[in-house]
Amino acid sequence: MNWFESLCTDYLSTANTVLLYAIIISVGVLLGKIKVKGITLGVTWVLFVGLFAGHLGLQVEPNTLHFIREFGLILFVFCIGLQVGPSFFSSFKQGGLTLNLLAIGLVTLNIAIALILYFVGDSIELPMIVGILYGAVSNTPGLGAANEALNQLNYTGDPISLGYACAYPLGIAGAILSIIAIRYICRINISKEEEALKNHDKSKESLSLLKLEVCNDAIIGKALKDITKLTNHHFICSRICHQGNISKPEANTILHSGDHLMIVCKDDEISDVTKFIGRKSDYEWHDETSPMISRRILITKSEINGKRLKDLHLSNLYHITITRVNRSGVDLFADPNLELQIGDKVTTVGKKDDVEHVANILGNELKRLDHPNIVTIFVGIFLGILVGSIPLKFPGMPTPIRLGLAGGPLIVAILIGRFGHKLKLVTYTTVSANLMLREIGIALFLACVGIDAGDSFLSTIIDGDGLYYVAYGALITTIPILIIGIIGRTIFKLNYFTLMGLISGSTTNPAALAYSSQSANNDSPAVAYSTVYPLTMFLRIISGQLILLLLM
Repeated sequence: MNWFESLCTDYLSTANTVLLYAIIISVGVLLGKIKVKGITLGVTWVLFVGLFAGHLGLQVEPNTLHFIREFGLILFVFCIGLQVGPSFFSSFKQGGLTLNLLAIGLVTLNIAIALILYFVGDSIELPMIVGILYGAVSNTPGLGAANEALNQLNYTGDPISLGYACAYPLGIAGAILSIIAIRYICRINISKEEEALKNHDKSKESLSLLKLEVCNDAIIGKALKDITKLTNHHFICSRICHQGNISKPEANTILHSGDHLMIVCKDDEISDVTKFIGRKSDYEWHDETSPMISRRILITKSEINGKRLKDLHLSNLYHITITRVNRSGVDLFADPNLELQIGDKVTTVGKKDDVEHVANILGNELKRLDHPNIVTIFVGIFLGILVGSIPLKFPGMPTPIRLGLAGGPLIVAILIGRFGHKLKLVTYTTVSANLMLREIGIALFLACVGIDAGDSFLSTIIDGDGLYYVAYGALITTIPILIIGIIGRTIFKLNYFTLMGLISGSTTNPAALAYSSQSANNDSPAVAYSTVYPLTMFLRIISGQLILLLLM
């Protein structure tokens, strides 16, 4: 059995290293499936299993551990950037601006309280306060970015993952308890919130299909292209029935009294568009007997990536109408200037043969999307490392600031996710592929952090300042949430369910989101979470590095 003993004890061997990571990650992931009242720590259990392994004396060759930790972090933050990139800039529009401003306020308060605790107390160093800060807001990528900044500063003190691990459990629970506390402090009636949500749907960009009859004398006898100039509302007429004959309307199609139209428009414009056309129609449209069909076509050809709808001239060449474009589960209005991306689903109306021609042009081959576009991923990582390595010198600062191996790939991934199609980069990845790479990256990173800090974790809790770390983390978690929650409710009159999602996203806390979604029984928390998550994640990752580089 010498081979087995050597396998388990020779930490310099590759087999021993892989075996250790396999055990830590598999046990951590299995423990992450345990739920207490619907709440779980998820993949963060890998950190605690790594701490236990480190405490037992299990170790990895330092250079190998450093490489695996940094590569896991790069993989994780890059996949996050690709995911949030398409919605990063659009999240500032309309009501999203208010939510993002509140999220910025919450991030700022987290940092302010952490710095106040640092300057008031004398026993805890700044790097450890930053570790506690990231544990309090359950933000692992930020912890990785802070570690990268400390590497630039040649920091040799205690691993800041100790503070992170101490503050993390109460960071999860504190956010949920604060959400509950806001409900009672502001005397929120859940039934009234549900009723208000039903009466005022904030999702104004969603689209609906209307069946209308032409009755308005002002548009009778006019061409379709002319009547669109008479209103500020945007709508698309996909089909028209004139005297029992169904056809796809052209720009010069004349509208007659009694014509039945199939209209696509935004939800908040339904009433105005209905009045403009005439009235709702009870005409029964039967696709199986109609010469017109409607089909969703999947864009899979790379040459379509980044092209605008009007540049394809599909309507003129094939006499079809594109009524809406579905991107990442969201229906977008088929504006002529809309830039198409791989993975978009376009709803096309026209004759069967014409629709088939358009499907061939756009691709509509699901197998193409199953093939991973790893070129984009590694080109992005290459550019991200270059950007992260650029020294940024500021007056009065002895050390140049670098975005590092976390900030650089994150920024590049966001930009590629949003504008990559302009460079003919296929940025589409399936949700499962993105999640797989992301989870592998974060699991490797957390395992490394745990192994590295494990030998001193227990002594820190028992004999050191571990209890202070826990208490400081609780203050950093709860105070900003209560302040921003009360402001959002009393001043901005946010719906409680939206407020729950705002808090969950601002603390990048998936457990709080799970609790909020379960309590709300609607998608408002998830919508608010996704609105503030991109900017919040960016700020969390960058802020820790700036604190350390500016104040150390």
